[in-house]
Amino acid sequence: MIAFRHGDPSVPFLWEDASQPPARWHGDGEGPVQYFTDTPDGAWAEFLRHEEIEDARDLATVRRAIWAVELPDEPADHPNLLDPSLLGGPSTYSDCRAEARRLRGLGARRLVAPSAALTAGGAGGHRVDGGLRPAPPRDGKVIVLFGRRSDLAGWAAASEGRPRDDLLPRVRHF
Repeated sequence: MIAFRHGDPSVPFLWEDASQPPARWHGDGEGPVQYFTDTPDGAWAEFLRHEEIEDARDLATVRRAIWAVELPDEPADHPNLLDPSLLGGPSTYSDCRAEARRLRGLGARRLVAPSAALTAGGAGGHRVDGGLRPAPPRDGKVIVLFGRRSDLAGWAAASEGRPRDDLLPRVRHF
């Protein structure tokens, strides 16, 4: 499976130690935890959501790397949480972190959850049929790998890119 993530162009595409800032699926000192999405739009949506970018004019200043990363075929666990926690803002992160701790305690190395950053159906992408047309809607996913992952290969799909402005309406903003 090829998955995607955004990052600062000046740093590697994976975290290697516990200095990683806390996020939805891990708390302080619980890293490294590697976050991926199933589409490039999902990776961009994560960035736009966390940076609270809602105005297309702000996109002109964005310069982020997008990485395509080959993930191994491993079993995935799914969090046992309701949508308000899975899709909510920072106030719901404690629920997600507790669930991730529970899953890691059971031996989980990977979890898959719905994308909190994309609206329902927002991961559909595009097709070419007499020009660029929307592809059928589909829901985005986040893939989370726990721990240091020196086994993963990644390719820079963009070293200093920015998202298309038609993505903004599909972002579930805070």
